[in-house]
Amino acid sequence: QVQLVESGGGLVQPGGSLRLYCAASGSIFRINTMGWYRQAPGKERELVAHITSGNSINYADSVKGRFTISRDNTKNTVYLQMNSLKPEDTAVYYCNADIAPTVWGRENYWGQGTQVTVSS
Repeated sequence: QVQLVESGGGLVQPGGSLRLYCAASGSIFRINTMGWYRQAPGKERELVAHITSGNSINYADSVKGRFTISRDNTKNTVYLQMNSLKPEDTAVYYCNADIAPTVWGRENYWGQGTQVTVSS
């Protein structure tokens, strides 16, 4: 059994910054790709950024130059540093991870989501 728990969301003014955290716990043999998705009201869920076990990183065009994804494999944690936030960044942000619970198998997991609101 694996759980992903996000934290760090909140209310921030335009131009401000937030740092999101996602920690994986439970039966974990290996974490492959970890990433952040977001879903705004009335919109489909979209990829924000992801990072592979080899530290290959992709960003959505809308966040390039403003957001930074990183991971700490010793803590089974992925981070999302968000700078120069805009009102259009307002959404629920979800952590996602591709995990092998044991030496056998591979499954995809989602966190419960954390709200990010950018407003003056």
